[in-house]
Amino acid sequence: MRVLVAGGAGYIGSHMARVLLRAGHDVVVVDDLSSGHRDAVPAGAVFVEVGVADRARIGEVLRTNGVEAILHFAARIQVGESVVDPRRYYDGNVAASIALLDTALDAGVRRFVLSSTAAVYGDPVRVPIDEDHPTSPINPYGDTKLAIERMLASYGRAYGLRWAALRYFNAAGADVEAGLDERHDPETHLVPIVVDVALGRRESVTVFGNDYDTPDGTCVRDYIHVLDLCDAHLVALEHLDRGGEGGAFNLGTGEGHSVAQVVDVVRRVSGREVRVVYGPRRAGDPPRLVASPERAARVLGWRATRGRLEDIVRDVWQVRSARS
Repeated sequence: MRVLVAGGAGYIGSHMARVLLRAGHDVVVVDDLSSGHRDAVPAGAVFVEVGVADRARIGEVLRTNGVEAILHFAARIQVGESVVDPRRYYDGNVAASIALLDTALDAGVRRFVLSSTAAVYGDPVRVPIDEDHPTSPINPYGDTKLAIERMLASYGRAYGLRWAALRYFNAAGADVEAGLDERHDPETHLVPIVVDVALGRRESVTVFGNDYDTPDGTCVRDYIHVLDLCDAHLVALEHLDRGGEGGAFNLGTGEGHSVAQVVDVVRRVSGREVRVVYGPRRAGDPPRLVASPERAARVLGWRATRGRLEDIVRDVWQVRSARS
């Protein structure tokens, strides 16, 4: 299949491009490099430096390369930034996705997989969270992703678009074979931050709140390996290609780990000390966010196979410690 990976120079998109190539698909990566990295794009992929909102150029890319499906990773992802500057998120996420979807339909592309998020649920009323859980985002980032999901559903009903929205919980991990992991600026994800403390690249990690109603008082999250996420996208794409049922799917392991547990695992894997500073709770941080991945298992036949936190941390440690 000829697949366009939008945002394929970013963390998850660049991992996805490699997984697609290894599976025998033809890959075209588009990315404006505002937050992605050109050297993260695998050599076997066609690369075009362009933003997804550029209808003329994206249309040309789709037609020239005979693209049959789109995996959409291009988005702004920082929750805090979305609160203080929401217009960047509605423009960069919603408006850009409208342009990409319209261009895809005009080019005859009818298969579309969205990188979505558990942020669409907001504060959970029950855990684990399944796809029937109420969607009530508490920040503009979650709002924008939910708006795109609703647009996909409307386009599916009206235009025959075959789509899936994959709601990530906490993406982490690295591709050791490719030497590829996260390079966000600034880095906001817990695992790479704690690993960098162990490496001496940061003085400490701040834990926001240790008085939650959890076993050790710190927030609990469902960490999923980036390669499991990529496998899920590949399975979803092939499922849609066969005419299978689309819609929204949670991507998680179904198991939660606390912030304190992540720190302890990094200490064990690295054999080094990690200095922790405790800060106040952050507004909008629920005590627990854990997925129910049963719909993905039932409909797509997918389950995470790299679910051990130690494996996720070990891969990140190996890649980051090898980087000069």
